[in-house]
Amino acid sequence: MENLHFKILVLAISHFLLISTSYSQPNLNNLFQCLYNDSSLSSSNVVYVPLNSNSSYSSLLESTIRNNRFLTSATPKPVAIVKPSNYNQIQATVKCCKIHGVQIRIRSGGHDYEGLSYTTRLAPFVVIDLQSLNSVNVSLEDNSAWVQSGATLGEVYYAITQKSANRAFSAGICNTVGVGGHLSGGGYGTISRKYGLSADNVVDAVVINADGQILDRKSMGEDLFWAIRGGGGSSFGIILSWKIKLSEVPSVVTVFRVARTLAQGGTDLVQKWQTIGKNFTKDLFMRLVIEVIAEGNSKTIRIKFETLYLGKIDQLLAILNTNFPELGLKREDCTETSWIKSILFFGNRNMDDFDQLKNRVPDARRFFKATSDYVKQPLSKSALEMLWKWCVEGQNPILIFEPYGGIMDEIPTGNLPFPYRKGTLYNIQYLIQWDNVSESDVHINWIRKLYGNMTPFVSKGPRGAYLNYRDLDFGVNKVSGGTPYSEAEQWGSKYFGANFRRLAMVKKKVDPQNFFRDEQSIPPF
Repeated sequence: MENLHFKILVLAISHFLLISTSYSQPNLNNLFQCLYNDSSLSSSNVVYVPLNSNSSYSSLLESTIRNNRFLTSATPKPVAIVKPSNYNQIQATVKCCKIHGVQIRIRSGGHDYEGLSYTTRLAPFVVIDLQSLNSVNVSLEDNSAWVQSGATLGEVYYAITQKSANRAFSAGICNTVGVGGHLSGGGYGTISRKYGLSADNVVDAVVINADGQILDRKSMGEDLFWAIRGGGGSSFGIILSWKIKLSEVPSVVTVFRVARTLAQGGTDLVQKWQTIGKNFTKDLFMRLVIEVIAEGNSKTIRIKFETLYLGKIDQLLAILNTNFPELGLKREDCTETSWIKSILFFGNRNMDDFDQLKNRVPDARRFFKATSDYVKQPLSKSALEMLWKWCVEGQNPILIFEPYGGIMDEIPTGNLPFPYRKGTLYNIQYLIQWDNVSESDVHINWIRKLYGNMTPFVSKGPRGAYLNYRDLDFGVNKVSGGTPYSEAEQWGSKYFGANFRRLAMVKKKVDPQNFFRDEQSIPPF
């Protein structure tokens, strides 16, 4: 006798398909019969379907979406969300989706800039939401931790600091970012100049491949292990967990945030920073956050110099008074603190409230569009002045310049898929945010124009971009039918340079039928 839960599920999906984007249809009833027949998925708190606007499906779908561009009634929704609590449930979902021709989207944190972990316009799809698979097991004996992909960076940092105040992990500053996407895209943060990317510090991983097999580093082989550390893991399988190498940090670190406007010599300071930021000691990270602010009846540019130094104030002052006296840093600008509090500092949070690190709820959602560049030659003063002019003409954009150098100069370009190592001065993230959907075209067109204007001043042959700031303007795969390697090169070369070909060869080896695919996934070579 057919279970009532399954009947409700099928009716819900049928209704959902009537009111949602038209798809080229596989038989979705068969898909859900397959899912229901697997005992591991039959529990009502594993498979979520769109019963109505107030259902737990909607709450779960929206729970980690950060970009309101992909939270509209026109955004295609998954036919179901699977929220697994064990690996068997993921294997069963992969098997059923593969048999019945339904695509999978894999979500660990939901911060991806183009919404690829929870939407697509080209096929019916199921989201596998990993947030329940978020364990972090720290071992001080070998300075490592096993971290499940559904954990957030904040949860990782919290678990580490519960074991030791002198251990850290090289990753980003936003505590609600999911581990799965961050590590598989590279992962850059405040101590990356000393310890490398997050992906540089992965020593093992567990993945489910297109055949539903669970593999570790030994059984997956070094080619696949290379590819998932910076090549975008969702192109190759579902990464379940990562073994990461922890780094030692001093008990006392120093942070500061000082701001200078153009009238205070901001342009000259940025010019100087371009030549010295990557050459500072590896213990020093100084990024620039560039904003448009009001100045009387007009607008101007404000540059915030945000800095972490792995040491005490006196040492930091000695370095900057020698190498960057123009900044005019004073002792009272600086704060001695711990590494874990520095994460909260960079996130503009209460530095004494560690429980914030465990909060998975993203900051207030807004509409946004972002993209990125790499810079290998300093921008001239006139180029910077043009950039400021373009920013003032926009609607309050934010630009973030993050310095490279240090150990990033020492790691070979082909060591991992992430290619931006020696010779890279800094990365630029361009970000524009707004509050009303009616304003979307204006802001998106503005940032596209800015990106075009910057062409003469940034990296070339190819022009580089950071995978974790993904931008579909670079090109889109023909998701439903696959994409030739030659077409995918237009965006693949931006993210991976010469490593793109090797990634496509790994893809051909481990997923020749291109089951794991999205708008910018690696195609089989």
